[in-house]
Amino acid sequence: MRLSSAFRRYHRQLAIVMCLPLALTIISGMAYPIFSEWLSLNSVAGFLVQVHSGRIFGLQGIYPLLNGLGLAGLLVTGMSMTSLSRQRSMKDTLSGSRSKKVAPDYIER
Repeated sequence: MRLSSAFRRYHRQLAIVMCLPLALTIISGMAYPIFSEWLSLNSVAGFLVQVHSGRIFGLQGIYPLLNGLGLAGLLVTGMSMTSLSRQRSMKDTLSGSRSKKVAPDYIER
């Protein structure tokens, strides 16, 4: 298996796993100031803080760490895929291999 396809696979799997925790963190973090300061609903704001920190799930000690590690993993795999594709295009440019341009079907030859 090529390295780029392995990074794509890891990135895809990590994105699926991290989707729900990151969405909860983002939504609760954005909603907190709205409910606490704009609407003065402190009970809802308190609930949002519990969701944001993972206290509601009993994961307050590890939830932020897992979110951070998941984001770091997504960043590393995403950046490595970007640099791998950039290296491939530079190799093609240096070797002088160019793809043959084909005219679209709607243009008569």
